[in-house]
Amino acid sequence: MQVTQESEYKKRRDTLANKLFNNSVGVVFSAPHTARSHDTHHPYRQDSNFYYLTGFKEDNACLLFLKTKGEVKTVLFVQKKDELLELWTGERLGKKEAKKRFLIDKVYLIDDFEKRFKELIKGKKNLYFDINSKNIDVKKILKFIKYFKIKEDITKLIQKMRLIKSPSEIELIKESIAITAKAHLRAMRFEKKDKYEYELQAEIEHEFRRNAAYSDAYTSIVACGNSANTLHYIQNDKPLVDGELILIDAGCEHNYYASDITRTIPVSAKFTQPQKELYNIVLDTQLKIIGMIKPNVKRTKLQEEAEKLLTKGMIELGILKGEYKKLIKEKKHKKYYPHGIGHWMGIDVHDPAPYRDAKNREIPLQEGMVLTIEPGIYIDKEDKSVPKRYRGIGIRIEDDILVTKEGCENLSSSIAKTVEEIEALAK
Repeated sequence: MQVTQESEYKKRRDTLANKLFNNSVGVVFSAPHTARSHDTHHPYRQDSNFYYLTGFKEDNACLLFLKTKGEVKTVLFVQKKDELLELWTGERLGKKEAKKRFLIDKVYLIDDFEKRFKELIKGKKNLYFDINSKNIDVKKILKFIKYFKIKEDITKLIQKMRLIKSPSEIELIKESIAITAKAHLRAMRFEKKDKYEYELQAEIEHEFRRNAAYSDAYTSIVACGNSANTLHYIQNDKPLVDGELILIDAGCEHNYYASDITRTIPVSAKFTQPQKELYNIVLDTQLKIIGMIKPNVKRTKLQEEAEKLLTKGMIELGILKGEYKKLIKEKKHKKYYPHGIGHWMGIDVHDPAPYRDAKNREIPLQEGMVLTIEPGIYIDKEDKSVPKRYRGIGIRIEDDILVTKEGCENLSSSIAKTVEEIEALAK
């Protein structure tokens, strides 16, 4: 199991501190607990930016950067040890142990936040914090806003840093993908006759849990037949019908790093001929787009090429009718391929790292970026403009790609995706 060293978290904090103006205060809060209903809560998940900078998994915490000319101090606020509360909710690190563990200048109790914050901000003119945060903890600093001349969004600085993954982050993503690969293999081998979507979902998520991935990176999509044409279908409550395809978009989160994989497989052991024709258009498109990935290529170029390839394929099958250039210009393909070619991935499955710089210029691919590549074709069963044999079919194929020095590496290449490979595994 890959473990990020405290020195790497410190390096990230130092990098962020260098981006702050002198005479500044930077504030990053932990995530609050979220209520499920009444007095029950969802399992706790740390704020991604806070975790990226600290590796600390407890709630009710805060990280401060105090920057003056030539000097930066970091301060961490944590919960106090409390035997009664720990009896109910689990052990806390506490102030003393936090000072031992973290490479932080000062550690204080969160109960003293307001008093300490008022002392620490003296002489500071600039405040960096999550300006758009809905975290109630932000209220702790709002009463001090009047003391600052400039207010900046600290999340934009952190998210830009998250664009390039470190070697340890890449290894964590690989670990997450390895678990997800086992889950998709289990789904392909699962006997699907007379089963329901939720039963297949249970097989996938059982494989996550038994491999120490305690949460999904997102709610699994297990969409049989026409359900696959709802892009974010998560009901997963319909029967698996013989002769139809199942679109499975499922990835786990392991040690806070995500995976995001989609495979489309037959309920029975074989693809029908129309399914195979559509599937191979999507697969051929995906392989060609992955082959284009290298530093300095732009995502918009990948998007444009994917749309061209899918359009040509749909013309050949009679799904789109008309002259190729006109269809592209009028974006007729969007009816059947409405989404993007992919997105950044990391601590969040849709990593919020920027796609454009401060001057609104597209950021080209760089070594160390991780993104998904996920072309698809979705044809509703009621679409009378399409040959009947293709109606009700939805196909997406998605892999997680690392940009390397001279090209790319498909981190999820071990997961079967050709028609022949999937049929060989299917039950």
